[in-house]
Amino acid sequence: MNPGRQAYDTWRRLTADGMWSGRRIVGETLAVIATAAVAAVALSGAGAAAAGLGAVAAAAVCVVRRVLPATALVAACGLSGLWGGFWLLMPLAGWSAGGRIRAAPRVVLAVTGAFALHWAGVTAPWRGAPDPQELLLATVGFVTTTVLPGLVGRYRAQRRALLVALHEHNEQLLREREMIAAHWRLRERQRIAEDMHDSLGHRLALLTVQTGALEVDSGLSDDQRDRVRELREAAAEAMRELREAVGVLHADGAGDTAPSARPPARGVAGVEELVVEARRAGAAVELRRTGESRALEPAADHAAYRIVQEALTNALKHAPGAALTVELRFEPDALVVEVADEGAVGAEGAPAPGAGPAAVSGGQGLVGLRERARLVGGLLHTGPTAGGGFRVAGILPYDSAPRYGADGPASPDGCTEEGRPGAAAPSRGPADDRPRGPGGPSGRGGSGPVDWQAPRRRQRELDTAVGRTWRGVVLGGGTAAVCAGVLVGFGLWALREWESSVLSPGAYAAIEVGDDEASVRAGLPEESLLLADVDGSEPPRPEGARCLVRASTEQPDDPDLVALFRFCFADGVLVAKDAYTTGW
Repeated sequence: MNPGRQAYDTWRRLTADGMWSGRRIVGETLAVIATAAVAAVALSGAGAAAAGLGAVAAAAVCVVRRVLPATALVAACGLSGLWGGFWLLMPLAGWSAGGRIRAAPRVVLAVTGAFALHWAGVTAPWRGAPDPQELLLATVGFVTTTVLPGLVGRYRAQRRALLVALHEHNEQLLREREMIAAHWRLRERQRIAEDMHDSLGHRLALLTVQTGALEVDSGLSDDQRDRVRELREAAAEAMRELREAVGVLHADGAGDTAPSARPPARGVAGVEELVVEARRAGAAVELRRTGESRALEPAADHAAYRIVQEALTNALKHAPGAALTVELRFEPDALVVEVADEGAVGAEGAPAPGAGPAAVSGGQGLVGLRERARLVGGLLHTGPTAGGGFRVAGILPYDSAPRYGADGPASPDGCTEEGRPGAAAPSRGPADDRPRGPGGPSGRGGSGPVDWQAPRRRQRELDTAVGRTWRGVVLGGGTAAVCAGVLVGFGLWALREWESSVLSPGAYAAIEVGDDEASVRAGLPEESLLLADVDGSEPPRPEGARCLVRASTEQPDDPDLVALFRFCFADGVLVAKDAYTTGW
């Protein structure tokens, strides 16, 4: 990538909206000042230019670590290895890299590259084989100042992400539960309204026809008494169904109605009863059955009953006295339900005698029938016949599998729903009582039942994420504990090694030149590995002498200097001793 483009993208990310809150500005300002000051003080011995350049580099790395965490980590560790004044950048860069680098392989690659540069800067392998002690010190220092802050930052970021996911999951479950409850209440109200219309509309239509027949009679006869009796029975039946439909309102819980409280779902078997009732009302109705009877799904079976009921109701209201034909054809793959009439009986299309006043209609009956057929995978055709009548035909598959679009199929002959008005609202029918989610049958605007196992799957995913987080915590905590143990052990070893290898000035003064080598060696402390790093100048050694060096208990205030005692032996006696100060 073009360096200019890279710099521009970095600047845009640094200045993005919401990147710098008041608290973050204060914290970053303090961090920049601290890192720049430490670097400037450490490089002050090399001149003002070097100190200024180091301060600018430290400040730049401290700022960009928020948008380029891997680059900042490598740069901070490399600079700290070459010049110790950049050591404060290492924990800051490690914290940012652990919390902001998402992919684990990138974290490992960045930490490995940072450690390699830091180790190379500290041990300078190009000068020769690195000392094991220097390698140990560089490793412990890198783990302590970089890896541990990175592990803590990564755990903190994972914990925050997990908490956010848990809150979102909880809010989503609450929303879904409220939406499903509201949806069920709405469906229950809709079902009650549908059944009240379908049942009471049919019964009241019969009452209207029978009342019209009584109005044109001049006197009461046995036939009229029979019709009055039928009127009373029809009214009683209507009231019974009304009580059944309204009784649903008293059930415990919307959408959780007990089956006994619901109006009974009827099917193809109830079509014959509808025909008998229509004949009692004075209509000439013929019932035809063809094909081998087959069982339908409950929703399709109930839809067939409602199609016949609604079609007979409309025919009795709008074509009184017309001959009606109800046909049930059991085809190989679907049931064809057809209700047709020959038109109203009367001169020049006038209503037949005894028809009474025009029936009142809501204009939604055929819409409801079409919706019922669509929901079970079928279709409905309505339209006039060649003889001036009207025909309602429904095709209902046996398996009730949805095979048509969301808007329903078009009528085969191009007819629309502007046929005879009915009174039913779009419905699914009481047999279609599978729970469906909000926003559509699938709960998200799709088709099919709601996925009740989705919350459990999401919970399992969250549990898995929690398990991974805790495994990361255990791994990070174990690594931190091991590193802390190594650091403490190394410190205790170094302290013991130093205390067991130093010599006091008084003991040095008690040793005289000419003393026996064996007695002098016996009185000296053990040789220290810590003095292996001393590479400063020393006094000239006597020719042919073997020398031992021990550290003094009284060291100078300058940490770059060390006070030493040297003893040189030749021919079994002490030939020279020196006390001097040199650099590490």
